[in-house]
Amino acid sequence: MLNAFLKDVTDRQGVFSPLRMSETLRVPMSHLARIAKVHRNSLSQHPGSPAVQARLGQVARVIATASDLLGGDTGKAIVWFRHQPLSGFDGQTAEELVAGGHTDAVLAHLETLRDGGYA
Repeated sequence: MLNAFLKDVTDRQGVFSPLRMSETLRVPMSHLARIAKVHRNSLSQHPGSPAVQARLGQVARVIATASDLLGGDTGKAIVWFRHQPLSGFDGQTAEELVAGGHTDAVLAHLETLRDGGYA
């Protein structure tokens, strides 16, 4: 079954929709552009570009993985992503780490939690 968050932020062709992602995360497009590390105009003018899709995909993968760990609760996953400081990362949130280019570290952190490790 497709993760509810992924279903919410993709269009019928399975392409990440910047507008849907912005609405689901409850952030302005300019904030989403900062998280995804793309120019804000790229989100509206070139939403299907490989660079935009790759960066939005990183955001979506982190939130979808967190949602799965939280029993499918997308709302809790979004709150965690945006506001919960992660131990071992100098108090940065997953959002800050993804924006800083550290998506792999966040995903590794989530895998540790999935495997029963402590955060």
